[in-house]
Amino acid sequence: LEVVMLDWLGQMLGLPESFLARSGGEAGGVIQGTASEATLVALLGAKNRTMIRVKKQHPEWTDTEIISKLVGYCNKQAHSSVERAGLLGGVKLRSLQPDEKRRLRGDTLQEAIEEDIRNGLIPFYVVATLGTTSSCAFDALDEIGDVCSKHEIWLHVDAAYAGSAFICPEYRYLMKGVEKADSFNFNPHKWLLVNFDCSAMWLKEPRWIVDAFNVDPLYLKHDQQGSAP
Repeated sequence: LEVVMLDWLGQMLGLPESFLARSGGEAGGVIQGTASEATLVALLGAKNRTMIRVKKQHPEWTDTEIISKLVGYCNKQAHSSVERAGLLGGVKLRSLQPDEKRRLRGDTLQEAIEEDIRNGLIPFYVVATLGTTSSCAFDALDEIGDVCSKHEIWLHVDAAYAGSAFICPEYRYLMKGVEKADSFNFNPHKWLLVNFDCSAMWLKEPRWIVDAFNVDPLYLKHDQQGSAP
């Protein structure tokens, strides 16, 4: 029921099919407690995906060595929970300077990534905020998406505050480029008068998060395993 409802909600927002369970792939939506939780969950998925990729390239590196090189990015205007997700995930997070409209731009992100790669770090995660809490600024998602695609970096969209507005087609231009993201989150418990806590999160590839948390004990095995995000 949750998966079906979140498909409906995703369609109301105009999310790309690649985020919806009805697309027939592995994608789908799941309810989190808060956007802070969604940001952390996405970070842990990104961390897992990057560690697996880097281990294939450098089998001699230990987990500790790889984790010490990981670095994520967000706008200085991003919610404090993004910084907290970095602390909880045990990775570096850089807050980047926005432009005069308080938006994080693609060229700023590109420069930061190039600088960190030169310094031997591994960029792995970017949070783009659509409707910052302090000023309702919208990061340049389209530009950021291109940079993330180029460098194989997980892009999480935090639309916690303003995401409800995308139900109105006239505001959807503000999420241009959302098809380039790996995960998307907004809070129905803000503008949609839904009881707290209901934070809707969609994932294109939930397997990275499932694998990151999977311990698979015998008493939790069932015949529907793997059929829901």
